[in-house]
Amino acid sequence: MTELPEETGDERVDAIVADLGRVGELPVHEHVAVFDEAFAGLESTLAGAGDEALGER
Repeated sequence: MTELPEETGDERVDAIVADLGRVGELPVHEHVAVFDEAFAGLESTLAGAGDEALGER
């Protein structure tokens, strides 16, 4: 398996990825909610990616 980088270079993404680490501490039936939350956060971050260049952050 390929090793993932510890940091992505984007603090928002790094925080979301780090939060995924809690999955191992949760019962399996709670995993979907954690992944849904991470997906929503990544989707929001991606949607706003162009805003920084426009000074809208």
